[in-house]
Amino acid sequence: MDENLQKFIDYLEKEKQYSNHTVVAYKKDIEEFFYFLITHRQDYKEVKYQSVRLWVVELMEKDLSKRSINRKISSIKAFYKFLMKVEVIDSNPLQQHRSLKLEKKMQLPFTIQEIDQVREELQASEDYDSLLNLVIVEMLYCLGLRRSELCNIKFSDVDFYTKTVKVHGKGNKARYVPIIDNLEKILKAYLLERDSYCLSDQKINYFLIDKEGRKIDEIFVYRVINFYFSKTTTKEKNSPHMLRHAFATHLLENGADINSIKELMGHKSLASTEGYTQVNFKELKQTYLKAHPKLKKKN
Repeated sequence: MDENLQKFIDYLEKEKQYSNHTVVAYKKDIEEFFYFLITHRQDYKEVKYQSVRLWVVELMEKDLSKRSINRKISSIKAFYKFLMKVEVIDSNPLQQHRSLKLEKKMQLPFTIQEIDQVREELQASEDYDSLLNLVIVEMLYCLGLRRSELCNIKFSDVDFYTKTVKVHGKGNKARYVPIIDNLEKILKAYLLERDSYCLSDQKINYFLIDKEGRKIDEIFVYRVINFYFSKTTTKEKNSPHMLRHAFATHLLENGADINSIKELMGHKSLASTEGYTQVNFKELKQTYLKAHPKLKKKN
């Protein structure tokens, strides 16, 4: 093994304390780059960025994913940073490198049917845990909340007189979201049970508490959503955000104005809200291709 590569491996193992699996991955990537340089008669201590770009092109021609290429380049970048640190080289050939831009994977939101299945399961039980979990699902979906926003809703933020919930969003910017009738009914039923778990001498200001009288946290919310929706859907991602996504998508499908959805979700820019229209547009395109008379096959 090359002397400098061995020193780098020792550095990863002893100083950085990386796992054996990670160290092996670094070593493999760097040795692969070494082989590329040898075939092009270049010394790794004198390589220029143009050669790095040529290697990237070669990797792309081998149909490697952008994610895999970025990981390999990250290994090489760390190696050259180490060579700079131990003064083996004077300049880093990857100093100007920028990672390949990854295509954002479109996440499908939960369907109304999937949400209804979870509702039915939770409504079938009469214990406090099931009621709390139902409220979590309903508030995330009916109000389009982030899970951090859900956890931080205080008792005083829920106003049944005006039928609104005050939501403290990013940057502590407040917004008001309407409480629909179905949600109001569930929230009032929850409050009747909540009182038995929150004694009068306890100062619990937060709206959602577990059966021990403690404020729920984001991990708890994630586990609830992941547990119930993993049983009703085959989607890859079963997180609270998928209910927020469903909130926006279903409003859009039913004719809501995108600017109104933006305000309800607490987005700073319309661009953030438009990201939720991609799935809707995809479905619309599929319907168009199936239904347009000019595109139908002639019998």
